[in-house]
Amino acid sequence: MARINSVGIVGAGAMGRGIAQIAAQAGLRVYLYDTAQAALASARDSLRDTWDKLVQKGKLEAPRAEAALQALTLCEDLGQLRDCDLVVEAIVERLDAKQGLFRQLEDIVAETCILASNTSSLSITAIAAACRLPARVAGYHFFNPVPLMKVVEVIDGLRSDPEVGDALAELARRMGHTPVRAKDMPGFIVNHAGRGLNTEGLRVLQEGVADCAQVDAIMTGQAGFRMGPFELMDLTGLDVSHPVMESIYRQFFDEPRFRPSPLTTVRLAGGLLGRKTGQGFYTYADGKKQAAPEVPPPSVAQMPEVWVSPARPEARAVVVELLERLGARVQQGDRPGDDALIVVTPLGEDATTAACDQGLDARRTVAVDVLHGLPEGRRRTLMATPLTAQAWRDAAVARFASDGAPVTLVQDSPGFVAQRIVATIVNIACEIAQQGIATPEDIDRAVTLGLGYPKGPLAMGDALGAPRIVEILRNIVRVTGDMRYRPSLWLQRRAQLGMSLLDR
Repeated sequence: MARINSVGIVGAGAMGRGIAQIAAQAGLRVYLYDTAQAALASARDSLRDTWDKLVQKGKLEAPRAEAALQALTLCEDLGQLRDCDLVVEAIVERLDAKQGLFRQLEDIVAETCILASNTSSLSITAIAAACRLPARVAGYHFFNPVPLMKVVEVIDGLRSDPEVGDALAELARRMGHTPVRAKDMPGFIVNHAGRGLNTEGLRVLQEGVADCAQVDAIMTGQAGFRMGPFELMDLTGLDVSHPVMESIYRQFFDEPRFRPSPLTTVRLAGGLLGRKTGQGFYTYADGKKQAAPEVPPPSVAQMPEVWVSPARPEARAVVVELLERLGARVQQGDRPGDDALIVVTPLGEDATTAACDQGLDARRTVAVDVLHGLPEGRRRTLMATPLTAQAWRDAAVARFASDGAPVTLVQDSPGFVAQRIVATIVNIACEIAQQGIATPEDIDRAVTLGLGYPKGPLAMGDALGAPRIVEILRNIVRVTGDMRYRPSLWLQRRAQLGMSLLDR
């Protein structure tokens, strides 16, 4: 297929402008079309200002900025795109609108011209079904803001010519982006893989396990994510994220793994969209999140001795090492003394199940999450049973916070907070690999670049141990009976065989 030298872009909104910017900076001729003349003028001014700022900051040479501006042609007539090698549509997310546009373009452009859709949620196969030459239609999904989000999903529809995807991938590299290849399935890679963080975070909130700030603090301070689910949804806006959650769930015929929450339905109806409306899961003043200060740990006059369950020896060793470093008196033996704080280390279970299965006094039992270890200074998550007395809760928090590390005490939950959210993220990514929607490498590339996770979900599963992720999920299923948590066969088999989750 011939090298792409000229790009037509339909839609001069944020996405269209972003694509125009990186294409022009890469030396392509860019033809930007919009039905609104004011949008075109605004786009040109915005791009000129952007290039001027990049020059001032030393990020772009002045001659290149001038060349990029000269390479941009504003088009008020769709016919001006007739000589383009590629046309990318970035218009409203409606199937009928995209199909209608592509039908128009087929009467204008050459038969060798590639037609690409920037859709984030619609089927490429369905868009191409309206075309006379569906083989030249593919998905080209950029992320906002385009110049900063260095990943683009190249989506092959059922009738797309593979060489079309190859050409789009090569062009992405020329424009400084990393292409990832996906089959035409709901959510493609990033929106599909991203369901775990948000939907499971919402489920934790819905169950009353922890509040928004606690969940976000655990996911950032313990699990190492850049943002928690509620900060992220407020940034994106529920008017964007809720329809995507609902759409993917419905397109997969109500697959439990993607089940959304009624919490966002109510908030969307009430206009609590996030930063853009000044109120979402948090309140915002002048664009800044307003958060109450974290409650300091309680003061306990007489610290009790601590007994740590030997049910999980490796986890026990981690907890005992920390407690001894904190100066705690750790009881030995197979059973706790009558005056000891009881600490359990469940994996995928709740504190109640751990206490009952091990025949322990639930009134003195507190669980600690050791999935990510207990390194110095990192947030620690504790969990109480409904019977745990306040004095024992206070003693546990005070002891685990005695070196100044932040501690979050949550209500009883199978899998705490980080365990269940991370396991869900890993499991969904494994299912994407199992279904052949994308290669394992592209799944991890797409998620790290598109969502900013600390690791790709498959690499994350490898780092934590696939057998442990399977154990978490199976125990959550056992406690809840919810098939939402059933392990993917990709995950299960690799855990059994000792393989990497990235191994094809």
